[in-house]
Amino acid sequence: MSSNTNTNEPSKLTGQFHSAKGTVVEAIGNTTGATSWTQSGQQEHAAGEAEVKAAQAKGYVEGTSDRIEGKYDSVVGAVTGDKTQQASGNAQHDKGVAQQEVNKNFS
Repeated sequence: MSSNTNTNEPSKLTGQFHSAKGTVVEAIGNTTGATSWTQSGQQEHAAGEAEVKAAQAKGYVEGTSDRIEGKYDSVVGAVTGDKTQQASGNAQHDKGVAQQEVNKNFS
């Protein structure tokens, strides 16, 4: 996973952290009878899960973009005889396929 320096962008890592933290806070609230902790934990868990889904959707779209751009470069390279461009396009296409595969279960 790459690090995410833009705090406005969804992140799988921070989403998973908040999901897990919310589950722990909810469990503490359930154990102690503190309903505010239970509710807070449920809310943080839900927000974390939503962030994970948003990050997956963003990754899938980026993978689609890489696939399209890579296929274009590959075809242009093949037509013009530019083997370097063709190979670069194939690599970008394959990267996009892999990125889509990793992020495909976002719905």
